[in-house]
Amino acid sequence: MIQRRKSKQIKIGNIKIGGDAPISVQSMTNTDTRDIKSTLKQINNLAEHGCELVRLAVLNPDAADAIRELKKLSPIPLIADIHFDYRLAIKCIENGIDALRINPGNIGKSEHTRKVAELAKINNVPIRIGINGGSLEKDLEESDMPLAEKMVESAMRHIKILEDNNFDQIKVSLKSSNVLTTIEAYRLIASKIDYPLHLGVTEAGTYTGGIIKSAVGLGTLLAEGIGDTIRVSLTDSPVEEVKAGFMILKSLGLRQKGINFISCPTCGRTQIDLIKLAKEVEKRLENIDKPLTIAVMGCAVNGPGEAKHADWGIAGGIKEGYIFKKGEIIKRLPEEKLVDEFVNLIQMENV
Repeated sequence: MIQRRKSKQIKIGNIKIGGDAPISVQSMTNTDTRDIKSTLKQINNLAEHGCELVRLAVLNPDAADAIRELKKLSPIPLIADIHFDYRLAIKCIENGIDALRINPGNIGKSEHTRKVAELAKINNVPIRIGINGGSLEKDLEESDMPLAEKMVESAMRHIKILEDNNFDQIKVSLKSSNVLTTIEAYRLIASKIDYPLHLGVTEAGTYTGGIIKSAVGLGTLLAEGIGDTIRVSLTDSPVEEVKAGFMILKSLGLRQKGINFISCPTCGRTQIDLIKLAKEVEKRLENIDKPLTIAVMGCAVNGPGEAKHADWGIAGGIKEGYIFKKGEIIKRLPEEKLVDEFVNLIQMENV
């Protein structure tokens, strides 16, 4: 059982972050925020796949104006990603945004920061301080400190600015493209503050490499009880980020949403097309929300026994397979009929 770090709880829209709230899964749209139709389509698609928070790039006043309509139609809370221009932050708050991602030290004069903090407080809009290892303050970049320590120092400066403006609805992230640096930065900050932490390995890469880096980095921290929200950053569809996020959480027993899919590696005993079978089953059951464990095993020798804890499973034979439930075989079918029957049985009970 993982003992989670005790953190202050905040709310982004209707989603609780920190404290004893479930660790939430976040992604970011890659559409032009000004294009309300395509942005909303992507938000809805993300929500259908379980995404609980979505961040939007707000690059100009037209994008900030679009927030008003997007907020009316979005099924999940929206976070505005803003750099440097405090006026965009103010406009987004006025248009109903649920949270901001903006670093207060980067928006100019102290009076600008005060205006954003005051309006955010009045409207219950949390602010995420997002530190990136590749874009730190000049004096920190030139410092001899290890990068993780520089990132923490930067975060503490930004936190102080908000606290000096009597604002404490804060979430913090410290992302690096280097996994070990990311881990060390979060460990350091976790011992210094009680604000909730948003985890991510930035610029993690394309699908396979990005998931591996994120699983190592986020998984290490989550196993230590660190982290309140996560984003798996991939050069891929945002939907894949959400799927990967839930897989990481489920592997640690931190979320039970949806299918926990297990399958064995192929070996010389396998006499069924296990790879095709496993992929098809996983794909056809991906929209089931109930926390079921589904197993696809290569042979009847070890299948039902090794996966007896599964709610449902398939064990392969010679061009045929066995369907089992809670470790007991209930049907034997030819290979070509296995998937349809297996999926039908599960859907009859769980959809």
